[in-house]
Formats: sequence, C-alpha cells, structure tokens
Amino acid sequence: MSGSALFETFARAPLSFERGEGCWLIDERGQRYLDFAGGIAVNSLGHSHPALVSALTEQAQKLWHVSNLYEIPGQRRLAERLVANSFADKVFFTNSGAEALECAIKTARRYQYVSGHPERFRTITFEGAFHGRTLATIAAGGQAKYLEGFGPKVDGFDQVPFGDMEALEKAIGPETAAILIEPVQGEGGVREVPTAMLKRLRELCDQHGLLLVYDEVQCGIGRTGKLFAYERAGVAPDLMAIAKGIGGGFPMGACLATDDAASGMTPGVHGTTFGGNPLAMAVGNAVLDVVLADGFLDEVARKALLFKQGLAGLADEFPEVIEEVRGAGLLLGIKCRQPNAKVSAALRDEKLLTVPAGDNVVRLLPPLIVGDEEIRDALGRIRAAAARLSTSAAA
Repeated sequence: MSGSALFETFARAPLSFERGEGCWLIDERGQRYLDFAGGIAVNSLGHSHPALVSALTEQAQKLWHVSNLYEIPGQRRLAERLVANSFADKVFFTNSGAEALECAIKTARRYQYVSGHPERFRTITFEGAFHGRTLATIAAGGQAKYLEGFGPKVDGFDQVPFGDMEALEKAIGPETAAILIEPVQGEGGVREVPTAMLKRLRELCDQHGLLLVYDEVQCGIGRTGKLFAYERAGVAPDLMAIAKGIGGGFPMGACLATDDAASGMTPGVHGTTFGGNPLAMAVGNAVLDVVLADGFLDEVARKALLFKQGLAGLADEFPEVIEEVRGAGLLLGIKCRQPNAKVSAALRDEKLLTVPAGDNVVRLLPPLIVGDEEIRDALGRIRAAAARLSTSAAA
C-alpha cells in the first residue's frame, strides 16, 4: 500500500488543527487561524463552546445509544422545541443532512401514495442545488460532476433553471409529488431565493396538490438571522430538512413536517439506527438553549449587517477581485473576478479560512457567536488578500 490509507475523495488543504477556541483554530505549530469556514456552516457556536462541551460530557457519562426501540426523552424534548419554533408538527431525527433530505423525499412520495396518488413520485428541483451525496440526493441536485460514474441517475427528479418560473410550471405533470428548494443556495453560489418566487412555489403546490420541501441544511438554525431562513419570506413549507448548525459540530439532522405531510409515515415504513441518539439530542438541545435565548438572533442579524457593509466597501475598493457580495445573515458570499480557489488560497495565506462554492463564489460562514472585533479582523485580512491579488492581476 502506498500513500494515505484514506479514500482520496478530498483535495485537502495542507493544514491540521489541534484545538479550537470560539472563532479560532490552532494548528500543530500553534498558529492561529480565524475560522470563517465553520466546518462548512456546521460550527454554529464556534469551537469548544462551554454549553456544548458540558452537555456532551454530561450525557456521555450516562448513556450513548439505546436505539429507537425505546423512548429517548431528549429526542422528545428537542422535537417539541423545533415544532414550537417552526411550521412543523412532527420531527424525524437523522445523522446528516443527506439523510434528512432522503427522509423528506420519501415522506413526500409516501404522502402522495396514501392520498390515493401512487403515480406521483417525481420531485422538481433547481439547477445549482446541492442536497447531499447519496444516490437519491445527487440525482436531486442534478450536477453532472457528482453523478458521473455512479450508474443510471435515480429516477424521479426533474431540474429546472434557478428562477425560471415558466420552466417550473411546465415541469409540473401528473407524476409530480413535490418541489424541493434551498431558500438560500449555499453550494450553488450563495443565492437567496426571492420572496416572490417562494410565494409562487407555495401557490403552485397548493394549486396542484404538491408538497413544498425546503432544504435548510446550510441556511437553518440562525444562520440568516432568523431561526429558519424561510421566516424571512414568511412562506412556510410542508417538509423541511435541517442538519449542520443544529448539532454545532456533532453529526445530526432532522426532517420537519406538518401532520398532513407526515400522514403516511406510519410504524415500519422508515427508520434509523443512530438517528436521535442521546448524545446528539443533548447537544441539539444545548444549541437551541443558546440560539433561542433572548436577543441572540437579533445580534446575528446586526453583526451580519456590519460584515456585509464592510464587504461592500471592499468590493468598491477592489472591483478587479470582488464582483459582488451576496447572501443573508452570516451566510455570505464573495462573487470573485479571479478564480475562487485562488482567492480562497490567498485568504488562507492571511490565516482566514473560507469555503469555495459554485458560480465562482467564496463563502464566509463565521460562527454565530462571532464578535464585532473578529468581523473587523476578518475584513482586514480580506483587504490584505485582495490588495495582493489586485497587484498581481495588474502586473
């Protein structure tokens, strides 16, 4: 055997971190990096948040796993809190966003089946979307680079261009069960869906007997300054997948549903071994303790405005590097005029960690607990990287 024992599916940066503190990561040499990648929008409360450390260690000393053969009190409590703070009536817990999306897709199909429409199994999705890496979710996302080499694409998904409502309406047919969309596309280039479009999707679903499904795996749990991104538009779905931020770094996800949408999910039709385990539930409840505290989400919105205004100033100063600033809350993107991999590397040289996205965008995903001083620090690092890139472009 030569090289690493790992599958070579990641082009990893040559960095290895030893510990984290809040918005900072410290590598093996003691060098500090400002983490605005957040584990790809996962570390909602930063690194080593005392409330999460306490919740996990306390639960670890009691009980790790019992399976869903038995009652799990933490699961019932977290579900009740998610229901109380959303459109939903029911929750199914998973280990990841992809599993939450699989559950949502199955729930939508099952709803149509028990409603007397077994022929309705297709889901309309949007180009540029990213819904996960399972065979069904890569088919839902529809991106060729993720589908290539994995055999025939799983049937049941119809992509339409992002924002093309005429194409969407034409795609609705007798086999359509649901429409699936990210209220803010993350991987697709930090593109926020306009309120008018979400309202039209809701109207079309109601008109045709379809379920509206949101993927809030990346944009949920306070990321946009609201607990859920759909609240910004005031347009509720029938089903919603969440993950990432709800675990604050611990693997977990959930599928939220109305009573009507979940009507087909009866005993034995779906399940999970690890989903909703006591460790994940302890952490998820601790995350909500922080995020739902008075004033927390208002502060996220205020800090997001500070950050976005600073980025807009840098876009004006360095138009040959930054084309535009996009996004909502602390899910922000820099649309680059130079290759985003090059920009991301330049930011890493300034010890600022970011995440590339589609449409030549660099994502900025700081923890929701980021402070004003750290935002100003990040803006300074972005300015330094942009100045270097601007000079090299002119040379």
